[in-house]
Amino acid sequence: MIYRIHPIVVGAKIFDKGMMTYQHDYGKPFVIPIFSWYIEGGNKNILVDTGEFAPRSSTEIEKAVGKVYKFEEGLAKWGLKPEDIDIVIHTHLHNDHCENDSKCVNAIFYVHENELKQVHNPHPLDFRYNEDFITEIESNGQIIPLTEDTEVLPGIKMIHMPAHTPGGMSVLINTEKGNFLITGFCIIEENLNPPPKILGMGMEVIPPGTLINSYEAYDIVLKAKAMTDMVIPLHEPKYAFIETIP
Repeated sequence: MIYRIHPIVVGAKIFDKGMMTYQHDYGKPFVIPIFSWYIEGGNKNILVDTGEFAPRSSTEIEKAVGKVYKFEEGLAKWGLKPEDIDIVIHTHLHNDHCENDSKCVNAIFYVHENELKQVHNPHPLDFRYNEDFITEIESNGQIIPLTEDTEVLPGIKMIHMPAHTPGGMSVLINTEKGNFLITGFCIIEENLNPPPKILGMGMEVIPPGTLINSYEAYDIVLKAKAMTDMVIPLHEPKYAFIETIP
């Protein structure tokens, strides 16, 4: 099966760039888009993550990532409503990736079991989990917990890559231009292709700014870069201005 990927900006954050680039560019303000990715192809309506419930915008945000859509508005661009979604694939369960889950009343949600453990009993260092956003779909039996790499549909495979969170899942998608990987960890393009000053330190990539284990995260980013035709960083601003990939 061949798919097309449509990035929908359903949120944004202004924060320290070091939150993306481990040990680098701390103190530099940076705007990231928060995406829900509509995967078009086949007979199922598929999303990767659902984004923020009440996204905010400003002149600074719009300059950096363009228009920020409410969930319903973003789906309407592609002729969809929340109740039309059949499958939601979760990269992880930090709140900005799952705040609209309850609106997808007819969807099945795929998520690694380690994320379910974290969302109900998060480590004190990780404040980004909020179980309130998944309580409804959990009580409705809409969640399918995963323990390993899983082909959700022909041409769409979830791959366990615990760089940013214990249950982080990257999503490998077959397109007309080859296999594209949406990372399950929060990075931007610079993580994959560091500037000369970083390469000069002997680093081939930059790990996520928030991570579990720095050595393992570095290796996971390297693995992601080597295993596919194209890597799509989960928060890369340039995709906010692209309607369709490829």
